Amino acid sequence: MATSNSKTADMSDKKQAKVEMKDQKHLSYEGCILHVKDGLVPNMRVPGRVYVGQQSITQLENELRHFHKSGSTSYLPALQQIGNVAALPGIVGASIGLPDIHTGYGFAIAFDMDDPESIVSPGGVGFDINCGVRMLRTNLTIDDVRPVQQQLTDAIFNLVPVGVGGRNKDCLTSEDLRQVMLRGMDWAVEKGFAWPQDSLHCEERGQVLVLDPSQIGNERAEARGLPQLGTLGSGNHYAEVQVVTDIYDQDAAMAMGIVKSGQICIMIHCGSRGLGHQFADDAIKEMADAMKRDSIQVNDQMLSCTRINSTEGQAYLSKMAAASNFAYVNRSMIAHRIRAAFKQVFNRSAEELEMATVYDVAHNIAKVERHIVDGVEKRLLVHRKGSTRAFPPGHPDLPEDYKEIGQPVLVGGSMGTCSYVLTGTQQGMTETFGSTCHGATLTPEEVLADLKEKGITIRVGNIKGISEEAPASYKDVTEVVDICITLFTSLTLRSQSWYQQKSFPTRTRLCRQRIDSTAPINYHVFNFVQNGSALLSDFGYSGFGLRLPQNWPRHRGNMYINSLQSLGPGPARALHQLWDTV
Repeated sequence: MATSNSKTADMSDKKQAKVEMKDQKHLSYEGCILHVKDGLVPNMRVPGRVYVGQQSITQLENELRHFHKSGSTSYLPALQQIGNVAALPGIVGASIGLPDIHTGYGFAIAFDMDDPESIVSPGGVGFDINCGVRMLRTNLTIDDVRPVQQQLTDAIFNLVPVGVGGRNKDCLTSEDLRQVMLRGMDWAVEKGFAWPQDSLHCEERGQVLVLDPSQIGNERAEARGLPQLGTLGSGNHYAEVQVVTDIYDQDAAMAMGIVKSGQICIMIHCGSRGLGHQFADDAIKEMADAMKRDSIQVNDQMLSCTRINSTEGQAYLSKMAAASNFAYVNRSMIAHRIRAAFKQVFNRSAEELEMATVYDVAHNIAKVERHIVDGVEKRLLVHRKGSTRAFPPGHPDLPEDYKEIGQPVLVGGSMGTCSYVLTGTQQGMTETFGSTCHGATLTPEEVLADLKEKGITIRVGNIKGISEEAPASYKDVTEVVDICITLFTSLTLRSQSWYQQKSFPTRTRLCRQRIDSTAPINYHVFNFVQNGSALLSDFGYSGFGLRLPQNWPRHRGNMYINSLQSLGPGPARALHQLWDTV
C-alpha cells in the first residue's frame, strides 16, 4: 500500500511539474511588465500584459501554482483571468492587468466599435457600476481638525446613512429617481445637492448619455435604488477625512487647490448601490440567451457578454449609463451631507471652508473613446473594471483647469495608511488605453491588528466590515503607486488620515454589512433572528460597543451578546453595559 501511495504521489508531482513548465512557457518578463503569451488559456486573441513589481510577480506565480496543485474550483488565478479576457471577441491591443491586479477580474480592455464581432461584458464593468471616488478639498489644516476630531467623526456618522440597510433621509419620488438616472449631476445641482462647479470636475461632467430611456424602467431596480440614493454602502466603501502629508508636484497640486502640507481633504468611495447590481444581474441573465443565439463562447461564464450592437448590448449600455448617473449623484449627496457636517462642527459654511470637488473618478465602467492601436486611431469601447481613467495633459475630455496637468487620479489606500493623487500621462495612453490602478490596501491580518495601535477613530455598523476593507485581493498602496508612476502616471501628492498625538493616523470609515444567519462568520451567527437574516443597520458601533434596538426583548439581547463572546471580554462587557441601560 505504501508503495502504491508513493507511486501515486510521484505521478502527481510529475504532472504538477509538467503543468508548471507549461505555464512558464507562456510567461515572460520585461522589467515591470509580465507578458502573458497565447496558449496560457484556450482561444486567446491578443496577449496579456500585466504591470507589476517583482514581489507581485512572485505572488501571481505562486497563485497559479497553488491553483494547479490544489485543483481548486472556487477561484481562478489572476493570470488565468487575464488570459480569459484576452479570448473575448473583438478585443484589441492586449488584455491589461494593472499593479493592483487580484483574483476577481480587474483589468483595462478595449473592443473595436467597428468590428461587428465586438462585445460588451457586464463582467468587464462590475456589478457596482461606476463605483468610484470623489475628493473634496478644504481650507482647513490638521491644527483646525485635531481639537474637534470626535465631534466631526460623530457629525459625519450621524448625517451619512451607511451599510446595506442604510436608507436616505430625503423624500424622493420615483420621478426623482428617473431624473437622477437620466440627468445625473444636473439633477443634483438643480436640487441643491451639489454645486455647479462640482459637475465640471466629474468624468463626463457627471452625466452619461442614456441612449434608450425606455430601458431603465425596472421595478426591482427602483425598489432597491430609491431608498439607497445618498447612502454609502457596505464592504470597502468609505468616507474619509485626510491630511495632505507630501506634495510632489507643486503646480499640479496648486491647480487642484491643494496649497500646502497639513491641508484637510475628504475622499468618498462608493457606487450605484443596489440599483447598479440589479441592472447588471438582469443584463447577465438576458445575455445568456443572446450568447447561445449568436454562438459566442467564453472561457469563463463570469465574462458573459453580447455583441455591442445587439438589442441586449444596447440595452445594457443604457442601463449602465443610468446606473453611472445614479452613482455620481450618490457621491454628490454624500458630499452634501459631509459639507453639512463640517458646517455644523466649524460653524462656517461649506463655501467659506472652500469645500470644492477636486475630482470624481469611476473605476467600474465602459466608455466609448478614441485610442491609437497599432498606429491607427480607433473608436473603442474601453472597459475599466477595478481601474481608473488617466487621461494626459491636453486631452479634450478634461476640464479647462486640468488641461495643463492631466486628469487627477484618486488612489485610495487602506485604513490607517495613505492615499495618493496621480495625474495621467501620454505614456499611459500608449500603454494602457489611458488607464491606471484604482486602489490598494493591507491584508486582513494587518488591518485589525493596526487599528487600535494607531489610535484610529472609527464608526461602523458592523465590526466585520473593517476586515472587509482589506481582503487578500488588495495590495499595499505604495507598491502599487510606485509601479504606476514608473510606467504611466505622474505623482502629485500623498494624503493620510488626520493625525492625533504620537502622529498616529485617525480616520473616519463608514460601513455596514448584512449578515446571513446561516453563514459562518467570525463572530458567530444570529441564530435567534427570525426570517433567516439580520441587518446590522439595526445597530450602531460607536467605538466601545454596539447599540441594540430598544424594541428588542431582553432575552434576545442577551442571546446576541452571548453570541459575540469570541470578540473578547471588552466588547462583550461593553454590550452588557449598554443593554443594561435599555
